[in-house]
Amino acid sequence: MNSPTRIDVEASGGCQCGAVRYHVTAVLDTSHICHCRMCQKAAGNFFIALIGVPRDAIAWTRGTPAWFASSDKAARGYCRDCGTPLAYDYHESKHINLTTGSFDDPAQFPPRVQFGLEGQLSLFEDLPIEAEGTTEETMAAYVGAIKASNHQHPDHDTETWPES
Repeated sequence: MNSPTRIDVEASGGCQCGAVRYHVTAVLDTSHICHCRMCQKAAGNFFIALIGVPRDAIAWTRGTPAWFASSDKAARGYCRDCGTPLAYDYHESKHINLTTGSFDDPAQFPPRVQFGLEGQLSLFEDLPIEAEGTTEETMAAYVGAIKASNHQHPDHDTETWPES
């Protein structure tokens, strides 16, 4: 993605049970879907839809998300009561990504691009959304550090977890 543009909006959202709510006063023009395996597992779905929000433009208005450190560089926010995925926070970024589906009106933020194509299922190859590339291509500056400190369970059964 090119340098994101800040867009002033008034939008609210939250989790399925209502324990966590937020209000945003701006978003970035970064609404996207990501097919990477880490995002698939975080969403429990084929891909995740996210949009960037400047850190100074979000207020948690009821409750706060619980956080899972998916790597040493990033965390995933979710409702501890109902499990709704709410956010992806790459700690060094000037913004946080909220799950588009958690907005009260997600149609306000249709995805502009898709990436993480290395994890894309073949049935989604013809989505009418610009494809930017693999995670390695679109996040080259970050992917090494995230992979090196990945805390996500592997895609197979393990006798113990976390592994020693």
